[in-house]
Amino acid sequence: MSFEIHGTFAALLTPRLPDDTVDTGALEALVGFLKTRGVAGCVVNGATGEYCLTTPPQLRSMMGAVRKASGGSMKMICGVGAAGIPQVLELASVAVDHKADAVLVPPPHFFPYAQEDLDAFYREVAARVKLPILLYNIPQFTSPIDAETASRLIRDVPNIAGIKDSSGSLQTLRILTHSGPPACRIVGNDAALVDGMREGVCDAVISGVACVLPEVILSIVDQAGAPENGANVSLQEFLDAIGAFPVPWGLRWAAEALGILRAWSSQPVSQSRAAEAARFKAWFAPWHSTMISKMGVSNSRQGTLSHVHQA
Repeated sequence: MSFEIHGTFAALLTPRLPDDTVDTGALEALVGFLKTRGVAGCVVNGATGEYCLTTPPQLRSMMGAVRKASGGSMKMICGVGAAGIPQVLELASVAVDHKADAVLVPPPHFFPYAQEDLDAFYREVAARVKLPILLYNIPQFTSPIDAETASRLIRDVPNIAGIKDSSGSLQTLRILTHSGPPACRIVGNDAALVDGMREGVCDAVISGVACVLPEVILSIVDQAGAPENGANVSLQEFLDAIGAFPVPWGLRWAAEALGILRAWSSQPVSQSRAAEAARFKAWFAPWHSTMISKMGVSNSRQGTLSHVHQA
């Protein structure tokens, strides 16, 4: 089962309404915005999309909205993270029904697991999901997948195509590049992107920042992380600005400032956080305008909240 991935993929936010249903109108507006910017594809229900909150019916709504907005012109990868195999398989059935190009599978979350546990988990999932599988190393929230385990699974299991490494380290991608089996090598941590591109150890990036600043990530990928690329500085400035927040919150606030979606959250936002959000958006608006101007990108393709259901 062959699968290739190249270029910039946006790890989508999951816009929600106050009743916690998926705001499909906002999701379609977000994908439309990314489509005009020229990203290669979208990842639905990854960590940026808060996969731990997603039910199968919600995932069906999300996949349908993304497919409709993309018009079939963008690759679509579906995250199927859960605490155990039954839930993973239920989510994966949605990915199959909506003709996802691949599924992104993190280790089961909450409990710590040994490498042999992860090996058994992935072999079972791969035997039962008839789509290309990307391992998802995200040790901030799950047990880490070490380089030896990733290499063995990619080598031994035909439909395990590669790995999205969101650890912030490039070590596994380096090993796969220089001595591992052929694999899709994906940087999943925006802070590691510039070095990954410079070293040539990745085929693609799956980026949360690309959700709101696709031009920055596209520029870094197109120029292979060249030191003189001003987009490198812009990326670091933005990462510093959202570093104190849960990542989806910071990205939602940026998307709201761009007029793409309303920044509703399943988690109540305290008064102090709301004040931080206001300060962030006050910083973001002029910073974004200056950054876009320097990069020569037209703001005419910016989103608008007129596309978004306002409850």
